[in-house]
Amino acid sequence: MNKRVNLIIGSGVLGAYLSAELLKNNEKIIVTSRNLNNKFSNYKYLNIKKKLSFEKLNPGNKKEIYKILNKYNPKKIFYFSGQSSIPKSIKLKKATFSSHYVGTKNFLEILKKEKSDTKFLKANSGYIFSPKKGLINLDCKYSTSKNPYIQTQKEVFKLIKKYRKYKLNLFNLVFMQIESPIRPNDFFIKKICLAAKNKKRVEVGNINTFRDYSWITEVVRVILKISNLKSKDFIISAGKKLSGIEILKTAYNLNKLDYKKYFSINKKYFRKKENKLLIGNSKNSLMLKKKFNFKFNIVEKKLIRKMYKSL
Repeated sequence: MNKRVNLIIGSGVLGAYLSAELLKNNEKIIVTSRNLNNKFSNYKYLNIKKKLSFEKLNPGNKKEIYKILNKYNPKKIFYFSGQSSIPKSIKLKKATFSSHYVGTKNFLEILKKEKSDTKFLKANSGYIFSPKKGLINLDCKYSTSKNPYIQTQKEVFKLIKKYRKYKLNLFNLVFMQIESPIRPNDFFIKKICLAAKNKKRVEVGNINTFRDYSWITEVVRVILKISNLKSKDFIISAGKKLSGIEILKTAYNLNKLDYKKYFSINKKYFRKKENKLLIGNSKNSLMLKKKFNFKFNIVEKKLIRKMYKSL
């Protein structure tokens, strides 16, 4: 029996954990990267590198996309590629736009031309919305931020919706903060947990903001459930708020340390016009509960403890 082929665009953390979940279903996975000299450390960490196939692909090149699609005829395409740092996008404006918008548009134009029934799922950020009272839902107004990453992802979100009129199977997957032990060390929760575990001081920005954090293994399980539905937009979030102070206090307490003695504020980490509260509306998590009987369990202090113990 032929295995269903899943094409994962990008070799980052989300794609690695999704690959691990797909392997449980005995499905074939092709991971693409612009550079095959990439060590694919995320896949090594999960001990799955030898179970996958890797192909070179520049999403900005239509000929390369055609070649990959003709070779594998994937049933699902997970577009998880692209420059993903909000601060870095200011200096990497062109790369941010190309890796998200241009790459996505190239895929959509080809799928349209071929009248393909392949499912195409694009990762996006909750920061594209400007919610009332900090609660994000799909009917929120778009953000007016001029940050290149937020602007680009907003336009990608609109592009996916636009191309649905051609009867393509397209999904916008909107995420809040996704945590895992193989995130870069400068991601807030991992950064704090590393410092706490090593009894070191840490510099932070605004610790009085509240954000919505989910654990990656739970996120990828939701993604796979959604990928079996009809074309639609989804916000995938736990809908639980967690402040910077709570993260500091919990992490240092795990090493029996007083967090107040181990951090300092550096305004270089502050963001302009930053929302104090930015979390997924409970409607999103209730929808997941209703459709899939799924509930995020690794949240709040439990998520911090899991990060701390995994490092």
